[in-house]
Amino acid sequence: LEKVRFFFEFEEIYDIIDVTKHRICQLRKEYKKLAKKRSHGEGTLSRKTNGRWEIQVMDGYKTDGRRNILSFSGKTQKEAKEKRDEYFRKKAMGLLTGQDLRFDEWGDRWYENHKDNITATTQEGYKYTLRILKDHFGRRKLSEIKAMDIEQFLKKLRRDGKSDSTLAQCRGMLYQIFNKAAANDIILKNPVAYADKMRKQPKKRKEAYTADEVRVLLRDLPENKIGWSIRLMLCTGMRGQEMLGLEPRHIAKDGSSINIEQAVVRIKGSVAIGEPKSQDSYRTIPVPDNVQYCARLLRENGDKFIWESPKKPGSPCNPSYFAKLFKEAIGTVEGVRVLTPHSCRHTFISQMQALGVSMETIQSIAGHADMDMTRHYLHVEESVRKDAARRMSEAFSKKGKGTFGNILDYM
Repeated sequence: LEKVRFFFEFEEIYDIIDVTKHRICQLRKEYKKLAKKRSHGEGTLSRKTNGRWEIQVMDGYKTDGRRNILSFSGKTQKEAKEKRDEYFRKKAMGLLTGQDLRFDEWGDRWYENHKDNITATTQEGYKYTLRILKDHFGRRKLSEIKAMDIEQFLKKLRRDGKSDSTLAQCRGMLYQIFNKAAANDIILKNPVAYADKMRKQPKKRKEAYTADEVRVLLRDLPENKIGWSIRLMLCTGMRGQEMLGLEPRHIAKDGSSINIEQAVVRIKGSVAIGEPKSQDSYRTIPVPDNVQYCARLLRENGDKFIWESPKKPGSPCNPSYFAKLFKEAIGTVEGVRVLTPHSCRHTFISQMQALGVSMETIQSIAGHADMDMTRHYLHVEESVRKDAARRMSEAFSKKGKGTFGNILDYM
């Protein structure tokens, strides 16, 4: 009897254990359902091992295409939801503080608001610079970024071999981003305004052809489309993008003038027709008599564009392809350096200045927005420099004779 009674008690214990296991399984399933439960598409709600509740919400996408997931936690579900709702309420009203707003979030918002003020070509450059900034500052909060952080970032760019222009572009965009944040009361002050500027590295002077080289090129370049184009660029100062944007209708029938109304631009890696570089770039360029025949031949031999894509007829030529033909053509001429298409523009401005043409006239023909840019393109030849020294010597010599000696009589 004792054995029988023990057996039944043992079976009862097993039944209790089975019921407990079953209940545990049910609780686990309920917990998993609760963890995966979404509140009307407003995020995933779950309870952490420490007992706190957390809501994860997707707020757009990151620059690399991944989802941008935000987390809000609280002691209760209600507290977590309130934090989530408060964040999106502030975001909708533009009231996020620097304590809440990350650099990448504000950078994207600033760009979307600013991009309508710039051309499509400039937008591509802005996107590239913004990627550099977001890669470095990324998810850091705006309020945490100080002047010293800006300085360290610029020094890192310098160590990585970035050019002064890249550093200037990064600093300039950072200034605009933080300045707009300060203007909207998101941060108290702009840290970039208090960051020390990087000392510029010695500039490598952009090269230009000498007068002797210009004479050789005008004489010995091949008599074909690329040869005619180079001659025109040397004698008119046209930008390469403007040359590639030319249509036959832009060139006068007698080749005496060229109207600049458009230029090639790069948009997302593709070449298209866009506006000239600035408002001052819309202009009519007078063509010197000695190269007017080049303008006429280009007009007569042009299709939709003077320079069309060899792979896509009816579309403008890629600047990289034109640069390749340029270097090949220059390489056939002995005694001349192989420079870049843009060096023709530097050459034109320098030679015009050496010939005594006023800076205002050069600026008008070149299509520069301001005089400082025109001066930047100047390359004073050694013969002009020696002539200046000769004039100084003659003006202040004891003899006081010569063309410039009379200057002293009026001082």
